[in-house]
Amino acid sequence: MKGLIFDMDGTLWDSSENVVASWNEVVAREYTPDRVITVDEIQSAMGLPMDAFAARIFPELPKERQLELLELCGNNENDYLRVHGGELYPEVEETLKKLKEKYGLYIVSNCQSGYIEAFLEYYGFEDYFEDIECYGNNKLSKGENIRNIIERNGLEEAAYIGDIQGDYNATMEAGAKFIFAAYGFGEVDAETAVINKFAELDKVADEVLG
Repeated sequence: MKGLIFDMDGTLWDSSENVVASWNEVVAREYTPDRVITVDEIQSAMGLPMDAFAARIFPELPKERQLELLELCGNNENDYLRVHGGELYPEVEETLKKLKEKYGLYIVSNCQSGYIEAFLEYYGFEDYFEDIECYGNNKLSKGENIRNIIERNGLEEAAYIGDIQGDYNATMEAGAKFIFAAYGFGEVDAETAVINKFAELDKVADEVLG
């Protein structure tokens, strides 16, 4: 069986504006109203493991306090996104329907527990994906979690679709193929398959996975 494993932020959707809104609610209440997080800050940290994410957003705080705020913000974020969603990239659902006919579909993210579920619940996408995994569930690296998805679903061949260098590095660590979502948040310094919009994945996945 062949599979496509998806990153989330910058690949399937852009949730950054609503993540900012949900985090600023918590920061104003639990830290200080003088600290206002911006969309640029959140986008610059997306894709990082959650502890590194917290360190990027709250560098002025000790690690213990960073992680405390991270947990509070992450819980509020999940609740907020279940209600408000994010910005889904064009033609995602139409393309997932086509891909589902040929491949197993999966999600691996460096997010907190519950984030992927909030995405799936808001859009009603639960039936498209066979399995999901994230850093918040097991504190494993993205490369390890990509490999876990491949192994526990018996995939003979798989490609990971992501938008930053860390996604590419994790894919190489896992021994999978990589497709770069060039419309996302970052860049990749490697020769690799590319999609400039999500709808191109139907054709490019066939080329990459044969």
